[in-house]
Amino acid sequence: MKRLITATLLATMMAGTALADTTLKLVEVITSPERTETLKSIVGKFEAANPGTKVDIISLPWNEAFQKFATMVSAGDTPDVIEMPDTWLSLYANNGMLESLEPYLAKWEHTKGLTPRALELGRDVKNTAYMLPYGFYLRALFYNKKLFQEAGVAEPPKTLDDFVAASEKVSKLPGKSGYCLRGGPGGLNGWVMFGATMAGSNKFFNEDGTSTMNSEGWAKGLEWVVDLYKKGLTPKDSVNWGFNETVAGFYSGTCAMLDQDPDALIAIAQRMKPDEFGVTKMPAGPGGKAFTTIGFAGWSMFTTSQNKDLSWKLIEALEGPEGNIEWNKRTGALPVHTSAEKDPFYAGEQFKGWFEELADPNVVPTVMPTYLEEFAFFKDSLAIKTTQQALLGDITPKELADQWADYLTKAQQKFLAKK
Repeated sequence: MKRLITATLLATMMAGTALADTTLKLVEVITSPERTETLKSIVGKFEAANPGTKVDIISLPWNEAFQKFATMVSAGDTPDVIEMPDTWLSLYANNGMLESLEPYLAKWEHTKGLTPRALELGRDVKNTAYMLPYGFYLRALFYNKKLFQEAGVAEPPKTLDDFVAASEKVSKLPGKSGYCLRGGPGGLNGWVMFGATMAGSNKFFNEDGTSTMNSEGWAKGLEWVVDLYKKGLTPKDSVNWGFNETVAGFYSGTCAMLDQDPDALIAIAQRMKPDEFGVTKMPAGPGGKAFTTIGFAGWSMFTTSQNKDLSWKLIEALEGPEGNIEWNKRTGALPVHTSAEKDPFYAGEQFKGWFEELADPNVVPTVMPTYLEEFAFFKDSLAIKTTQQALLGDITPKELADQWADYLTKAQQKFLAKK
């Protein structure tokens, strides 16, 4: 009996030691100081609720995140949980690196409270939830009311022609430009949005897998963006601008219009008074419709995790209504829980533009072909290089369209061949 008690005590002590040594690795990739502090806050509550568990947060700078994380993975340095952008999901899921969250979602008390769109997008690859989205990034148009007034622009643009006219008027003001162009990292959304809007369709491929990117409408849309830059309607150095530079360009009054997601509100609302700017629907194209991109990001679990149940508990803390709404209020994404609609925070005037877009049948939320394994490289490398070449005149807009169509056609036909 004494031996049994001793063995039991020893096992208990060993279990306690193992618990104390449990460390989860969490990688953040859409990084900013505000986001990291919010993440630490939610993770701190998780650690307090799970004594003996520590979460090691690794924050990668977004402009370098794709390459840095790929290097980590190739070296076998994989996390338990990662912040997964929509454009990376296919790459890692199709290579068998992500754990299916379906068994956990089947038992989770909050699954029924998720918006249908959240589950649909999380199951983008093989109809399996390899990621649970934490929020949506839907483009809308920020406009500077003061600059509009000074330039004689009566109202925010309703069409692409209105957009050009407003840009021309603002650009006549000393040191001002009409549009905050995102020519550097993360700029693909704008090109796709204006391309589809000019084409009157967000169809990326024909039935045989050939890309529509070099069709007449899409090519005209890409040329339209190039022309904005060449005509001096955007800041000259915007050819290299990423997220932070475009947002700073807007709140500093350098340029009067910015297409961005709700996360831009964080910095803008801190530096501009509510009556100095507005948020409205994206302008429509010749066909009367606007095709505004909708992106998403979420949390995924790597199959290499040695603590999968505990990793899911961490995702639960991040994705539950309390953690999710705290996260999105600070990061700017639209939440994934239906209960968030009742929160006074989202009922304010500042979110009006996005909710108007979601309610307008002539504004079509557009999901890019993130299911393609090759899309991550296309977005974070090829698209940046080629759009900058086009803006600087090193290649023509037609050559830009042809290069994109060639790359995406090969990717889509490869995808179709596997089905």
